[in-house]
Amino acid sequence: MDLYHNDMSVCSQKVRLVLREKYLAPTLHHLDLRAGDSHTLEYLKLNPKGVVPTLVDRGAQITESTVICEYLDEAYPETPLRPQDPIARSAMRRWTMIPDSGLHHAAGTVSVAIAFRHQDSSRQIATFAGKALERARTLLSQGISAPFVAEQVIIYDSVVSEVAKQLSKTQWLAGNCYSLADIAMIPYLCRLEHLAQEWLWEEDSTRTQISGWLSRCKATKGFAGISEFINIEYLGLMRRTGLEARPIIERILTQRP
Repeated sequence: MDLYHNDMSVCSQKVRLVLREKYLAPTLHHLDLRAGDSHTLEYLKLNPKGVVPTLVDRGAQITESTVICEYLDEAYPETPLRPQDPIARSAMRRWTMIPDSGLHHAAGTVSVAIAFRHQDSSRQIATFAGKALERARTLLSQGISAPFVAEQVIIYDSVVSEVAKQLSKTQWLAGNCYSLADIAMIPYLCRLEHLAQEWLWEEDSTRTQISGWLSRCKATKGFAGISEFINIEYLGLMRRTGLEARPIIERILTQRP
């Protein structure tokens, strides 16, 4: 088993959370996304989209983190991460769909706008074209003040609200058991923590249950799939620029329609 991943990639984190829960230890291949590693001819043969992660197992190349997580739970059923009850399992799948329905794009936009624009992304930008290239250039030059960022901040914040609402009813997102639903959301809440935006729930009385949930998540054995891969250099940049961005984010959320 081989995993092609990036240390701070939220999608890679999702898959590593599952791997650690199941005591699976693939051969790891770290890709430096800003250096363009995910767009080499060799890697594009594994993943034509040029994104991470990619899992190679039993002779098959498996892409898309949501698909990889379900594959791992089916192929390695010890320590199951999907509820047995069909209703709870349907709730789990609703949560696993959220990143692919807008959250991931929002998180990427906000992350670049706040922190990653301060790094050299020239090789990564060289893989873009058309509107994607124009958008990337605007994001890198204007950061969180870029005209399209406010909408993505609001989308991200709305998911935080959804998580808090569910946790006011159940201990875990799909009910009473830790599952792929929680794994789908953990990296995105941790990303906000890394960007110094935990005030979004710590200072909101309607969302404080997120803190307890995150503590429970961090106590799982699988959380090493995030904690052991933290890039300290990136984290320092993220925290510093996140603190600087807070007043703008507060203004966006206060002035939203």
